[in-house]
Amino acid sequence: MSLSDNQVRATVAVSDIDRAKAFYEGKLGLTAQEGPDEIRIYECGNGSLLQVYASPEHAGKATATSVSWSVSEFDALVDELLAAGVEFAKYDAPEGDERGVHSFGDHRVFWMTDPDGNVIAVDNGSSY
Repeated sequence: MSLSDNQVRATVAVSDIDRAKAFYEGKLGLTAQEGPDEIRIYECGNGSLLQVYASPEHAGKATATSVSWSVSEFDALVDELLAAGVEFAKYDAPEGDERGVHSFGDHRVFWMTDPDGNVIAVDNGSSY
């Protein structure tokens, strides 16, 4: 048996589940599966899952990207998230455009943080 044959889920700790719900569901448009209020599981593309759970002692401690999506309708999603009030992180290398989108050749990406500072990336699916 190999882990590569099994489903994987990203797991993110948050300090306040209601504030996280407002972000992940209200701003990002995710829909939670049925379950306890302190754990939110969001089904995403191709059977992938994102689990957000209440853990104030661990929330926002990671400094690297915690969750990453690759999307085909990249520019439409950029516009949609900006219209929903999501702020993209600005980094220097390489410098992003006025919206906060960074380019590495054909590969384009933006980063944002949830209310606890967990880093989330979205890219256009192009390889580096």
